[in-house]
Formats: sequence, C-alpha cells, structure tokens
Amino acid sequence: MAKSIKEEALRYHAEGKPGKIEVIPTKPYSTQADLSLAYSPGVAEPCLAIEQEPLDAYKYTAKGNLVAVISNGTAVLGLGDIGAVAGKPVMEGKGLLFKIFAGIDVFDIEVDEKDPEKFIQTVKAISPTFGGINLEDIKAPECFEIERRLKEELDIPVMHDDQHGTAIISAAGLLNALTLIGKKIDQVRIVVNGAGAASISCTKLYVRLGARKENIVMCDSKGVLSTLRTDLNASKKEFATTRELRTLEEAMVGADVFLGLSVADVLTPEMVRAMNTDPIVFALANPNPEISYANAMASRPDIIFATGRSDYPNQINNVLGFPYIFRGALDTHAKAINEEMKVAAAYAIAELAKEPVPDVVNAAYKLKRTTFGRDYILPKPLDPRLLTRVSTAVAQAAIASGVARRQITDWEGYANHLREMMGYDNKLIRSFTDMAKANPKRVVFAEANHANMLKAAVEAKAEGICQPILLGNEERLYKIAAEENINIEDIEIVNLRHDRENERRERYARILSEKKAREGITFADAYETMVDRNAFGMMMVETGEADAFITGVYSRYTTISKLAEQIIGIRPTYKHFGAMNIITCKKGTFFIADTLINRHPSAEVLIDVARLTHDAVQFFAHEPVMAMLSYSNFGADKQGSPRKVHEAIDFLHARHPEVMIDGEMQVNFALDKRLRDETYPFNKIKGRDVNTLIFPNLSSANSAYKLLLEMGIAETIGPIQMGLNKPIHFTDIESSTRDILNLTTVAVVDAIVQEQIEKEKQ
Repeated sequence: MAKSIKEEALRYHAEGKPGKIEVIPTKPYSTQADLSLAYSPGVAEPCLAIEQEPLDAYKYTAKGNLVAVISNGTAVLGLGDIGAVAGKPVMEGKGLLFKIFAGIDVFDIEVDEKDPEKFIQTVKAISPTFGGINLEDIKAPECFEIERRLKEELDIPVMHDDQHGTAIISAAGLLNALTLIGKKIDQVRIVVNGAGAASISCTKLYVRLGARKENIVMCDSKGVLSTLRTDLNASKKEFATTRELRTLEEAMVGADVFLGLSVADVLTPEMVRAMNTDPIVFALANPNPEISYANAMASRPDIIFATGRSDYPNQINNVLGFPYIFRGALDTHAKAINEEMKVAAAYAIAELAKEPVPDVVNAAYKLKRTTFGRDYILPKPLDPRLLTRVSTAVAQAAIASGVARRQITDWEGYANHLREMMGYDNKLIRSFTDMAKANPKRVVFAEANHANMLKAAVEAKAEGICQPILLGNEERLYKIAAEENINIEDIEIVNLRHDRENERRERYARILSEKKAREGITFADAYETMVDRNAFGMMMVETGEADAFITGVYSRYTTISKLAEQIIGIRPTYKHFGAMNIITCKKGTFFIADTLINRHPSAEVLIDVARLTHDAVQFFAHEPVMAMLSYSNFGADKQGSPRKVHEAIDFLHARHPEVMIDGEMQVNFALDKRLRDETYPFNKIKGRDVNTLIFPNLSSANSAYKLLLEMGIAETIGPIQMGLNKPIHFTDIESSTRDILNLTTVAVVDAIVQEQIEKEKQ
C-alpha cells in the first residue's frame, strides 16, 4: 500500500470518534417519563411479554434488525491469520456496509478463540441477542464445521459470507454469461482453481443450479483434486475427479468456465486460448487476479471476463448480496438462510442486470447507456434497485421454503417500506459524490465572494468533486479566504474587470449577439450584458470553457433565470424550465417542484414542469408517482389555480399516459392513499404511494419545503434545475456550505450525463 494511502486510511479510522460505527437511541429519552419506560419500572413489561412468548423479542427489542458480524481473525481479507483484535476494523467495515446498503444494525464480535468447538459454544451463548449471524474471515476447513453446527443448532439465520456471498454473486454472473453465449449450465465444463471455503461453496451452488459434478475439475496448490490423491480432506474429496488430469494446464484444455479463488498470475494466456469457444473466466483472487485484465482480454476476443476488482468490468462483489440477503431474512424472522434463499438471491441479481440501467448508475461509473452484455453481466453496487429486488426475492423464498416466522403479503408495500427505511438521500448523495470524483468537471462559482460559496468551492476541490473556477476580485477573495482560514492558492480566479478578459467578453458578446440576432439583441447589448458575472459565467459553459455553473446566493432568481433562458436556452420539446428539491424525512424520499422558477404557472407551464420532474425523478432511480396539488380535489373548485391544474392533468392524461400523475388534490389526499382511494376511487394512481408533488405555484412549493426544513422534519438537496440545455444551477441566499456543496455535486453529475448524451449524438 502506498504511503499516502496508508496514512489516509489510518487518519480516516482515527479522526473524530475512533472506528466506523456507533450505537444511537431509537426512542425518546429526554424526560423522566421517557426513562421510566426505557428502563425501570416500565421495561419489566416487555420482559414479561417475551418470557411468555420468546418471539415477541422481535416486537419489543432490536433483535429483528440486529446482525452479529463474528470472526476469530484467522483469515482476514488477504492478510491471513492476524488475530481477532487486528481483524476488528474489517468487521466494523462490514457493519458499515450492512447499515448503509440495507439499514441493518450490527455489533461486531471478535472472538479470541481458534478451537472450533469453543468458538461454536461462544457464538451459541450470545446468539439470543441477534436476529442473524454473519460469520466472517474464518479459515478453512474449520469454517465449514463451524457454520454447519451453528446452522443446525440455532434458530436464526447464519451465513459465512466469505463462502456464500462469493458463491451467490458469481453464480448470478455465471447464469448471465451463459445466457449471452447460449450455453447451458448442465453442459459446460468448469475448472475451479482454489479449494478453500469460497471455492467449495461456489461449486456447490453451481451444482444446485444444474452444473454436473462430472463436468467439474477443482485444483488446489498441489494440482488437480483427483481420486488418486490420498491427502484430501472431506470437503475436497467431494469434488475429486476420476479423470486422468494432474495440472491446471491440463484441466483447462477444452474448458468452458474458469473460476479462480487462488493466487495471482497462475492462469496464463496460453491456458485461456486452450479453452472452448466463448470462454467464461472469473479470476477472483484479490488484489491481483489469476490473470491480469490486459492479458485476459488480449488472449482472445470471445472471452467474458470478471474479477473481484472495481476498476474492471464485471466485478464479483459480495456487497451485491449479503446486505439484502440478511434484510430479507430478518424481515421474515427467518430461522435460517437456506439454499432456496441463496438461489433466489442469485436469480434476482442476475435478472436485474438484464433491465435498463438508470442514468444515475451509468453516470456513477462513467458508463454510456449500459446494457446487458459481455461487459455488464452484474448490476453495479450503487444500483439502488438491489435493495428492493434482492431483499424481496429472499423474503419470498424464506416464506415459500417454510423457514419464515413472519408472513408478508403486500410486496409492493414491503418494497416501499424498504425505500422509506433507507431514506435514499444519503445513499443518493454518496453515489453522486462517487461519480463526480470519478469524472470531476470544471464548475464556475459566480458569487465566490460569498463565504459559503467560497468554502463550498474549496471543499468540492478538496474532495475531488470538481475543478472550481471562481469569478471575483482576487484581493477580495483572498481576504475572505484568510478570514475563513481556507486555502485558495491552487484555484483558478477569473476577474471580469481585468483588461485581459476584454477579448473573452468581446468574443462572448459576438457569439451571443449572433445567436440572438433575430430576438433584438445587438453586439452592444450583448457586450454590456457580459459585464455581469452571471452572464459571463453562463457563457463559459455555453462555449465549453467550463462544464457547469453555480449562482444564486446574491442574485435574484428572476434575473438569473431569464439570463439562463436567453444564454443557455431551454431543451427541445419544452417551452419552460423549472426546479426541483429532493426532500428526505422519516416517511421517505420525496421530490417537490417547482420550488424556484415559475411564480404563477399557467396550465402549459405546469405540464412542462410535470414532464421535466417525471424525467428527473427517473434519473434519480425512482419510479415517479405524481400528484399535482391544489386546495381542492378533482374539480371541486373550478376557479383560479385548481382550474389550471385540472387543465394540465387532462392534457397529461391524454397526451402523456406514461406519466403516472393525477390531481388536482389536497396534499393530505396525495400522501394518504387510503383516504384518497376510498374518497376518489377513480384516481389514476390508485393503490400507489405518491413520491412526487407538483405544486400549483411558487409560493406554495417554496413555503412547503422550507417549512419542513425549519421545523427539522426533513433535509433537502436542491433546488435542482430541470430543462435548460446546460448544467446551470441556482441556489439561494440562505444556502449553507453543505447545501452549495450538494448542489455542486448534482451539477457535476448533470454535466457528466450531458457529456454522455452529446457523445451518443456524434
């Protein structure tokens, strides 16, 4: 590990509160009455209830959302037997992944015990605390016996993720790879290199999916597992072949599939060339695979190749599985994670890869319009659809196979519950940050002499989100930077007042006047306009000298929105543009429009705002269910804003049936589907939970989301501009540094997507 990475990793774990996880209360505790319920005397009541009915522990305690990540530190990542306490950072990291991807709480338990029997007894003794147990980093062959015994003797889900996680994800990849090349799993010859816990678990799952044992050859460090060998333990004997093969090189001749869970560079290009047509090679040794990506791809053009690394296509990553497998198991109070649940997870992951990929996922990985194919056989880890698809499949399998103690019948309601529980905003901004870091863009900060905007620009640069360009006076900016104790030495500053910018102002004026010549704008008019920093900054984006633009802490939105429309222009097929805020609260994630641009929208404007919002919500990987709001319901009042909303809805229903929307309706009817459906059973969104609200005017939209913020009920990202030809985004005067930073991240993502769209047009 490079010194800088080492120092960064150590600092990451040590700064602030040491470690990566903490425990927080989930119930009120501020008064004596609260405490009397939380502890003595009130706590006796759930204790007595659980004594009478042990399963009530799921009802009255955190058991149903609590997993133990347990290890003895004997096989930690690629570090080997480093001991229980040295493995604790990994176990905490696993807990973090459980939480951020599936909302599951974790206690990491490091057991300083290598004797399998004593380890088993320790885990059994503490198991009543938990709803599930994730065994981690325990060496083979002991891990097989430990897992087998605990699964037999406990009535909660137990899974050794090192074995089964890799098995499930690689199985999903194998199913899809075979689909692409038109081969059947019961006909292919499979070579497995490595005979540890993960290899054996993978092979067993492949057999369950239809692979034939006689078509499988497994190798360890001594060569092929053969019935002629006398040094094989029970786990290896199961896959000993009767074929007269001795070496990996011999086994690879004519093979269809290679699975490697062994060591780097053991597979040569010559071995790959000796395989059958359309070979499938999963080289999963970490950090360096059995054959490098470059050598594998150069060996032959018909290869389908996967590794455990994120910097190559087709990453076999356990995080695609374990958070969601445990989520489904916990939510059904399952007694086990059985084979049916693992198979269901594998198929759910495989099927998701065949569906269209949301723009937000494409952008996160700097991909074009990704489609199912040789370089995309598995979903990406940041795909938010994994939570609902895999968890639901596992929960359904738990119920169908008889290990569930809690039934779920409303599966759409369950999926909505998962989305609300996760409150996708944090995950959303994390994924946006990751994609921005992967492809940072040049962002112009028009009002850099505002302290919050200047700090946001500096933070965005430090995090690698963008390359900031500050518009303003150097002396003034350096003074603010000194006052705020921030460093702007390496950030580009553009001072419009300098003579050196005269050429650029003149060039921008000429471009604008030529573009708008038939709209009455002369060169003199345009040149005068270029003195304005907002106009100048927008022209930087328009001409490609910058990629995105942020303004609004000083400027009036009415002025800058008109400038944006004039300089940047509105997207084809629209006549108006708008703004949307993403609101996250305990009830889930909601999208609200128009929160900034259109004061008193006509029916025509409302139609455009609704269409733009529909597309924007889909971009954020949500399926928009929309309500257009007013103070009346479905034509009860035929004057004023209700009439305009009514006209807009009629048009959308007739001309845009793909937009799932209805109205006009009051906000309580929008958010309470039972009330709405019972009172107005004819509504077009019957039975669905609304996640997108279109307000009838700017006052109501702006007031609604700011009221939620001021009362501490919600957090927001935005306002996010919708409908302009380029990434021009407006904040407002009370925006914090964090608000501007989040908006900057969205602007960079917007620029990345715009860039991809332009490339596709070429």
